[in-house]
Amino acid sequence: MNIVEKLIKKNKVYCGSAIDLFCDKIELPNGAVAKREYLGHPGAAAVLPFISRKSIVLVKQYRYPINQITYEIPAGKIDKGETPLECITRELEEETGYRAKKLKKLLAFYPTAAFSNEIIHIFAAFGLINGEQNPDEDEFVSREIMSFKEAVKMVKTGKIKDSKTIIALLYFENILK
Repeated sequence: MNIVEKLIKKNKVYCGSAIDLFCDKIELPNGAVAKREYLGHPGAAAVLPFISRKSIVLVKQYRYPINQITYEIPAGKIDKGETPLECITRELEEETGYRAKKLKKLLAFYPTAAFSNEIIHIFAAFGLINGEQNPDEDEFVSREIMSFKEAVKMVKTGKIKDSKTIIALLYFENILK
């Protein structure tokens, strides 16, 4: 059974600094015509940084769309011409002040495939060397050092709701440990 949809016409409705909005005309597998609205995103990279075998660093920041302060693993948008590894090396230092001696790719996932083409590449960082935070001028984050177990407990109690952070913590706890 054919389940693939075919593009008839790509239509960029909005071009932003971080995302684009599309409303494409497509052909369904049964021949009918429909529209698909979605966000275009260049992708992102995120990192689970280990200060020691038992301690990690998260970032605490205010997220405007949900009007809440969140705890998250450091992450950022991949710049044009940049690899996920280059992105996360930059973001780790900007958001936490740490540089990693070793970075290991864990996985990549689509956080919202129903309405965005964003892919997030998750790494783990080891052998951290402390330096100074250097966040973007519109970014206000504090680094929060805690035990890995405490962070997992924050997921289980609902205090951490960020998908990339939940995935990274539970992936590391249940698959790699």
